[in-house]
Amino acid sequence: MRGVCNVIMPSFTSDLKSLNEAGIRLDVRRSIELGFWGALAVSECGTTMDEYVRFVEIAADEAKGGFHIVHHGSFDTLADTITAGQAAAAAGADLQLLSYPQSFYPTSESQVEEMTRAVLDNVPLATVLFAVHLWNYQRLHPAELSPALIDRLSYHPLAVAVKCEGGGTGNGAHVEVLRRSGERLLVSDPREGTSPGHVEWFGMQWMGTSNFQYFGDAVPKYFDLMHKGQWDEALEIYWRIHPARTTRLNDLATTAGAHFIHRQSWKYQEWLNGFNGGPLRMPTMRLNDSATGRLAAAAVKSRIISEVPGSLEDFYAGRNPS
Repeated sequence: MRGVCNVIMPSFTSDLKSLNEAGIRLDVRRSIELGFWGALAVSECGTTMDEYVRFVEIAADEAKGGFHIVHHGSFDTLADTITAGQAAAAAGADLQLLSYPQSFYPTSESQVEEMTRAVLDNVPLATVLFAVHLWNYQRLHPAELSPALIDRLSYHPLAVAVKCEGGGTGNGAHVEVLRRSGERLLVSDPREGTSPGHVEWFGMQWMGTSNFQYFGDAVPKYFDLMHKGQWDEALEIYWRIHPARTTRLNDLATTAGAHFIHRQSWKYQEWLNGFNGGPLRMPTMRLNDSATGRLAAAAVKSRIISEVPGSLEDFYAGRNPS
């Protein structure tokens, strides 16, 4: 696990009745062209269980072993999470990012540990643990998953990494997890704006998962340059895309209270860079011209794209209409 891991969301036919295989394959190829290590196959876009497994299968087939597909362990129940994980492993996924069911409301840390171990014990995939405010676990520990809990889980043979996004804007959770578990877990902060410090001082070798494809090839390129010690070149790219970075973060902030990621906005952002685009199924948030206009203008200002490829109408049609 060395490099940057973006995300791929399913593409659908124009009537939203089935998967758009050509669109999915285009997104995998485009991710490879941009230099990504792999991609999270997002499960929170309205696919059925069978469709999601087929989505993973298509992505893994297009990746042909040189690009890593990460299964998104985010489903309605523990039983579904296990079933989907087993099926995704058989379909060709290389890794799992573990989520928790929306209705799971643990009242103790031991309940979180029990559910996590149940997935680790039954899904045959190396797993990235995930600490983030979306779980609503702040009442159990300010870091969302406590460093002590992560440390206990780190001894499981299939726990290989942690996406360390909890604990607010500080880096206390990241530092404590590194101190406790850094010899057993790869510790990653997916907030790419913090990457220079994490690479220079913490040796972060893998960063994911998020919609880094909004920035084109900039993030995998500067991440690689940082690891080669070519800091002047890396930071030139890092600062060039800063207008897009701040616009993306401001866009995220507009939906923060929903505790739900605006995947349709992410799909628009990647469409600007040659990905398929197209609509997602409900439940999804709506796009509007003012928000997408800001994202597109920031991409041009950051020299990620030279011009906006079209209108929202063009985005919804997608690059492989069917």
